[in-house]
Amino acid sequence: MNFILNNVTEKIKTLSEIKVKVSELKLKNKKVVFTNGCFDILHFGHLSYLSRAKELGDFLIVALNSSASVSRLKGAHRPINDDLTRNHMIASLEFVDAVIIFDENTPIKLIKEINPDILVKGGDWSLNEIIGSEIVLDSGGQVKSLAFIEGYSTTSIESKILEQGSKNNSQKNQNTKS
Repeated sequence: MNFILNNVTEKIKTLSEIKVKVSELKLKNKKVVFTNGCFDILHFGHLSYLSRAKELGDFLIVALNSSASVSRLKGAHRPINDDLTRNHMIASLEFVDAVIIFDENTPIKLIKEINPDILVKGGDWSLNEIIGSEIVLDSGGQVKSLAFIEGYSTTSIESKILEQGSKNNSQKNQNTKS
């Protein structure tokens, strides 16, 4: 692998590696920010959200749902991108400091283990819906719901692709009948 991809791969961590890093950061009074999601097809909404999440603290951890978890949550047709691709896409972002994958439907176990200072989700989540909020709040941390940017979602991108595919198939069928 080349130098740049090695730097990206180094951001993909195990839980034990993240726990060591978080301990080091907390000793230095650095703020650890945690978020999670599928991040299946990376789009502007994701980029904006993750960059704003990073601005809340010193170290941004992104927990990615595994492919099996995404399928359980979103349906058998998802994810579109595999774990390796999604891990590397998120890790390649300058404002992301660490990426970890989890197989459960929610990141509650990770949140308990990591105990971030700030827990963040997108604005489509109200504060009382954010998984792990009580854990973070009980330990003196903060929970934030960042504004959702309308018009940017993986579901809307998927719909556009399916719609275009349907139009193309319809046109092909008309051309073969002529």
